Amino acid sequence: MPPRDSQSSANSSAGKDLTVKQQRDARRAEKVAAMKKKHAAEKRHRMIGIVLGIVAAVGALALVIVLVVTNGTPRTSPEAIEIEGLQNYPNITAGHVTGAVEYEQSPPVGGEHAAVWLNCGVYTEPVPNENAVHALEHGAVWVTYNPELVSGDELEELQGTVPSTYSVLSPVVDLQSPVVISAWANQVELDGVDDPRMQDFVDKFWQGGDAPEIGASCSGGIDGGGRIA
Repeated sequence: MPPRDSQSSANSSAGKDLTVKQQRDARRAEKVAAMKKKHAAEKRHRMIGIVLGIVAAVGALALVIVLVVTNGTPRTSPEAIEIEGLQNYPNITAGHVTGAVEYEQSPPVGGEHAAVWLNCGVYTEPVPNENAVHALEHGAVWVTYNPELVSGDELEELQGTVPSTYSVLSPVVDLQSPVVISAWANQVELDGVDDPRMQDFVDKFWQGGDAPEIGASCSGGIDGGGRIA
């Protein structure tokens, strides 16, 4: 039988060895767990990258499709647009005069006019014909409305319908139709603010048609009364 001191020494040595082994196993387990966590994070990042790549590819494809469809749809030539009720007045002369002018059409669609053009915009009061005709000469469209027939929500809709540039919107007392749209030498009487012929007219004559000075300025002239935009 070994001495008591020898037995205690052996047990103590075994305990120390067991503790070292446990510590080594614990460190190994920590390393394995850290490695698994790192691999999981890398896998997650790869998946996120794949998803983002797919989303970007789908977005790019959708953009390409939109561009192809948009560019692939031929724009209707203004000359090919037919408008029911269109009145054309050929051989209208242009020249600068002082004073009032007696026009054959109401609203006028061209002819002699003031030397200074009307600034394009939205007006709540009637504007001088002679200055508005000068704006028509520069390729603007002039949308006039009967204030007794167009007001409130309909007027707001009309104000939002006219082109943002090279257009004049103004009331005309006792106008023969709810809305009349004019360009140089051309005019259509419309049934109301939602008449689809308005857009056809804009597509056909806005900055085009028979205007003698297309592209000349539509600002830097004079304002009429009640300009709000």
